[in-house]
Amino acid sequence: MTTPRAVIFGCAGPDLTADERDFFRDADPLGFILFARNVDTPERAQRLVEELRSSVARSEAPVLVDQEGGRVARLRPPHWRRAPPARLLGELYGRDPERGLEAAGLNARLLAADLLSIGADVDCLPVLDLGLPETHAAIGDRAFAARPEPVAALGRAAAEGLMAEGVMAVMKHMPGHGRATADSHHALPRVDASRELLERTDFLPFRLLSDLPWGMTSHLLFEAVDPAAPVTVSARAINGIIRGHIGFDGLLLTDDLSMQALGGSLGERAAGALAAGCDIALHCNGDRSEMTDIVARTAPMTVAAVARFDRGRKALARHRAPLGKGGLAEARRRLASLLPEWG
Repeated sequence: MTTPRAVIFGCAGPDLTADERDFFRDADPLGFILFARNVDTPERAQRLVEELRSSVARSEAPVLVDQEGGRVARLRPPHWRRAPPARLLGELYGRDPERGLEAAGLNARLLAADLLSIGADVDCLPVLDLGLPETHAAIGDRAFAARPEPVAALGRAAAEGLMAEGVMAVMKHMPGHGRATADSHHALPRVDASRELLERTDFLPFRLLSDLPWGMTSHLLFEAVDPAAPVTVSARAINGIIRGHIGFDGLLLTDDLSMQALGGSLGERAAGALAAGCDIALHCNGDRSEMTDIVARTAPMTVAAVARFDRGRKALARHRAPLGKGGLAEARRRLASLLPEWG
C-alpha cells in the first residue's frame, strides 16, 4: 500500500462529484474534513463520508469535523444536538470543578456520537486557547476559561470523552491563540508577550496535554519565538516550542491553509508548513485550483508522520470505552441537569 499524501482536503458540496473522486484518487490525501456546506441529512452525509474514503481506497482514512459546540458546529439541529459552547462549561467549572469536568466529558461523548452517526472519526476539539480580555471574538466563547489550569483540566475531560467513544481529539491552536487580537481568517495576528509569560500561561495547557495524539497549529506570530514567521511555517516555533518546550510528539496538523494569515500561494503555504515540521497540511475549502497547487508542492507522509499517525490509532483503541445507546441517552439527561441554563 502506498503512503498517503501529507494533506487533508475538503470537498465542495454535499455530494462527491466524479471529477472530485478522480482528483482525490490521484492525489491520495491522508483524509478529509467536512464543513456545513457538506452536511445535509444524516443519510446524505454518511454517503459522502463513504464515497470520500472509497475515492482513496482506504476505509480507515480519517474524516474530520469541527464540532466544538456553540457557534462552531457543522452538524446542527434538527438532525443533531445543539451543544453548549466551551465557555459555558468553563463557567460551570468555576462554580463547581467536579460538575464542570463531568459536563465536559459527557458533552464530548455526545459530540463524538454525532460524528460517528455519519461515519466521521476525528473532532477538532478541544480548544486550549485562553479566553483573555483581549482575545479576539474569533475565539471568544470557544475558550473554556482565562487561566491555563482550568483550560487544561476541561480540555483533558473533553479529549478523554471523545476518545472513549472512539473519536480522535485534536487539541488546538498550538501553542495558544488567546493573545491574538486579530482574526487569523483575515489577517496575521502578532503577539508581543514575553517568552516567560507565554510559558506560564498560553503554552501551559498544551504542555499539560502534550500526550494527546493529535494537535493543530495556530496561524499567528510570536515576536518572542520567531519574529519573522507565523507558527505554522516556523521551524523555530514548531521545533523549539511545540516539539521542544511543550513536548508534543503527536501528529501535527496545520490550521486551514486557506486562511489569510499566511502569505504566498496555497502550494507555498503547504510546502512551507511541512518543511517547518508540520506532519499534515490541512486545506478546507474544497477549491480545486488551490488543492491542485498543494498537490504539486507536497509529497507522501514522512516516516515520522506515519509513525505518529499509527501511534494515534493505537492510543484511540486503548481509550475506547463507548457508553452504548442507553448510556448516551443517560449522558444527555445528566448533561441537561448539569447545564439547565442551556436547555
